[in-house]
Amino acid sequence: MSPMRRFLSFRDFDWVLLGMVMLLCVISVFEIYSATLHTKYAGFHTKQLFWIAGGLVAMFLLARIDYHRLLDWVPWAYGICLVSLVAVKLVGKKVLGARRWISIGGMHFQPSEWVKLVLIIAVARYFANLGGRSLTWQDIFKAFALVGAPMALVLIQPDLGTTLTYTPILIAGLFLGGINLRQSLILITAAIVLVAGAWSSGKVLKPYQKARLTSFINPDNDPKGSGYQIRQSLIAVGSGGVWGKGAEKGTQTQGDFLPIPHADFIFAAFGEEHGFVGAILVLLLYFSILMRLIQNAQTAADLPGSLIIMGVVAVLTFQIAVNVGMVIGFMPVTGIPLPLMSYGGSSVLFTFLALGVAMNVRMRRFVN
Repeated sequence: MSPMRRFLSFRDFDWVLLGMVMLLCVISVFEIYSATLHTKYAGFHTKQLFWIAGGLVAMFLLARIDYHRLLDWVPWAYGICLVSLVAVKLVGKKVLGARRWISIGGMHFQPSEWVKLVLIIAVARYFANLGGRSLTWQDIFKAFALVGAPMALVLIQPDLGTTLTYTPILIAGLFLGGINLRQSLILITAAIVLVAGAWSSGKVLKPYQKARLTSFINPDNDPKGSGYQIRQSLIAVGSGGVWGKGAEKGTQTQGDFLPIPHADFIFAAFGEEHGFVGAILVLLLYFSILMRLIQNAQTAADLPGSLIIMGVVAVLTFQIAVNVGMVIGFMPVTGIPLPLMSYGGSSVLFTFLALGVAMNVRMRRFVN
């Protein structure tokens, strides 16, 4: 790579996007510190700092590799992902009845998080290779198979939350790849029939998963069981009022009523401590990050680059919408983390790697 090309890449790095991301990370660290104070999770904010630092390094390293090479390598990466998911089922660490992690040197590695990044690139490669022509049913079925294989392997762990995060990658690919209205309506109808069949069969979803999916509608039906998390989350968010109770002063959070306030329900903890105003500011920050990514997709040098960034946008948008919706009782509890806010190494690293690929595309938008 020539000195001029290195200079152009450095100059074209999206520092504005990185600044917004780092602001979100700072909020995350302080909220994890506040939410875990005087609990068995105290000190997790320090671990989050290490994950953020590792994510930053990984992001800069990935941004230096031409994304066209990543497109060439993705078939091999896809195969490795399938093997890793099979390995999780065979030798993975079992926690709370599910095998989702592989233990390596005392650290827990969750392959299903990394699969999202590989799928984003794989789906972008697949639809870009179709050349923008109208999609046939064969094209659509191949796309479903591409995403469906890892989805099935993650679902049997079982990990319904992560399985659902693969769906927006497929939907974004089909939409941007040129699916027509008639095909969309047929697929939506088929999806409704399949979901209804899976629900009634009792073989796809376990009883506790069904309870999670329905408890948000009326959590008072089982206030100490399946509805407990939603009830405590709603109490925390509501008690925050307009301005919040202040850091380290949340009664639900510090009183240990709110479940896992540093992870799945960190937005509820933040809402209790910083109120409606604080919650809106965080949502505006997320909105700004997503809009910046979409702008980068519009200026990409080619179709694969645009598809990659929009795949990242689709996953992040889905995770934000589901997590926030879960916290305020509009969505079922699925265990989907809030990007860059929730504690978790695999989730943080995935998000930074996804942003690294997006930066990669932006940096090469003027390079032939």
